[in-house]
Amino acid sequence: MVLSDIDRRLLERCLARQPRSWEDFVDRFLGLVLHVISHTAQARSVRLTPQDREDLAADVFLGLIDNDFTVLRRFRGESSLATYLTVIARRIVVKQLGSRAPSLNTVTGVDAESSYDEEPEQRISDHEEVTRLMSELNDPEAEIVRMYHLEGKTYSEISNHTNIPENSIGPTLSRARTKMRRASAGM
Repeated sequence: MVLSDIDRRLLERCLARQPRSWEDFVDRFLGLVLHVISHTAQARSVRLTPQDREDLAADVFLGLIDNDFTVLRRFRGESSLATYLTVIARRIVVKQLGSRAPSLNTVTGVDAESSYDEEPEQRISDHEEVTRLMSELNDPEAEIVRMYHLEGKTYSEISNHTNIPENSIGPTLSRARTKMRRASAGM
């Protein structure tokens, strides 16, 4: 997939340092960065706290703006911006996980391996809660949430399966999460 017009304009706005461009960029790609963080940590059997995820996301975005947006200026547009950012984010996260690994492998001072006994029950509970909350969504939203959060599919894979444009997956996920939060808060 080549660079979309939306992403090209957003990138141009960021590199020109136009007002609100960076906030728009972060809004657009925060979900992707968080997905890369979770997927990368899971692949390396590293358990992350919410604070760890926030710190790693900040590291990724700082890496993007470092040295006057050098990483973004190197982007040639030969792939989608999301694909490029996935590769960059993964590199930064792997580097950070490697340097922080001892502190990230513990959960509230308990060795992570000793807490794995509870993990399947928590996963079942989380899965049941997500499934219940998904019933509040329309079919396309529920399908995208299921594929992204429960099956771990990428935006590209979801797009190919649902025939929804890849650049619409993130906003759809965001709307669905908002609906699910509202349904959860209403309980």
